[in-house]
Amino acid sequence: MPDLAKIVSYCDLRTRRDAYKDAPGAMNGLQVANDGRVTKIGAAVDAGVAPFREAVAAGVDFLIVHHGIYWDMPRPLTGSTYDRVATLMQGNCALYSSHLPLDGHPQLGNNALLARQLGLKPSKPFLIRDGEPIGCVAATKGLKRAALRKKLESFYPRVTAIEYGSANPRAIAFCSGGGNSALPELAKAGVDTLVTGELREEWFNFAQEQQLNLYLCGHYATEVHGVKALAAELAKKFRVPWTFIGTDNPL
Repeated sequence: MPDLAKIVSYCDLRTRRDAYKDAPGAMNGLQVANDGRVTKIGAAVDAGVAPFREAVAAGVDFLIVHHGIYWDMPRPLTGSTYDRVATLMQGNCALYSSHLPLDGHPQLGNNALLARQLGLKPSKPFLIRDGEPIGCVAATKGLKRAALRKKLESFYPRVTAIEYGSANPRAIAFCSGGGNSALPELAKAGVDTLVTGELREEWFNFAQEQQLNLYLCGHYATEVHGVKALAAELAKKFRVPWTFIGTDNPL
């Protein structure tokens, strides 16, 4: 039976946790410990009372999330904040969070996996922050805009398509989750097509003026990939089962 310390150490090294300068509240890494043993791994996008309860009910004692519990800390351990922490501790469930490291990782990252989901291979980094890539760019291999949209709609239940760019894009940029920081960098990357999760309203006019193709597939939906990939790799390496703790988050 693997111990918590070994699994945490593996996650830290595999995701290159220390290489990323994330938002202070991200607090990547182990956020809540357990008794030191791991018998079942879980993966979820968000920290929350409901996914924590589901994880505990499923026997998970090491839960990986993309969005952890400390974004707006410190706050009193009362109300829903208490419920979150109490659910984990009473259920002996450790919590491990990985935000930007699980966006930019070349194998396990949300963006590389978004590209591979479409049958494309990431060819260069995109959205470099403090020397580390967050997104990626992939050559289309002849994938036309109409076919791209059709593929995305087969994978994601809600796709918003804003199509003012080329009908035959040469490359696609990927930025999972919130893509607002990606728009100003498309021209520099020589790309007119972006697959992302969500955008603010004002980018519609920008897309018209700059002749861009934008595909919004949902913040949550585009960030299920990394946590699943890391959990599956851990399960194989440490010979323990894993499960995905999904929610009906439509955003």
